[in-house]
Amino acid sequence: MIDLEKNAAGLAGYPLLAAQLEALLAGERDFIANAAQFSAFLFHELEDLNWAGFYLVKDGELVLGPFQGRVACVRIAFGRGVCGAAAATGQTRRVEDVHAFAGHIACDSASNSELVVPLLKEGRLIGVLDLDSPRLARFGEADQRGIERLAAIFLAASDC
Repeated sequence: MIDLEKNAAGLAGYPLLAAQLEALLAGERDFIANAAQFSAFLFHELEDLNWAGFYLVKDGELVLGPFQGRVACVRIAFGRGVCGAAAATGQTRRVEDVHAFAGHIACDSASNSELVVPLLKEGRLIGVLDLDSPRLARFGEADQRGIERLAAIFLAASDC
């Protein structure tokens, strides 16, 4: 596991994670295979996560995709919960306390903070990358920038 808090709020750790992710996904274009690898990579490399994975756009809603962690909600409407809010707006959502987020969906009651990055390719929403933590305020600005960069690497490496 990389200690992201060692250097300048994690800024030194994310470039290393980016290089590792590029190497991990090199030579494979399959979206589902890469999503499965990426979610496992995040779950095992980042500290204090209890869920890492994807919700993918299907028939006008978000449907559970590859993930690591406990069982999860299968379908989420656009605009509902943190994932649905990120999907509806196309904006990353970083929530320090999910219990204070109006309409939060509690798939796992152990989750206390969340970071959701919309996955946009050529202006089209593919889905969202969702990270949950049992620690309040787990995700800071450096995490948001770092995870957004990793999501961009994933999208560039994958056909979708």
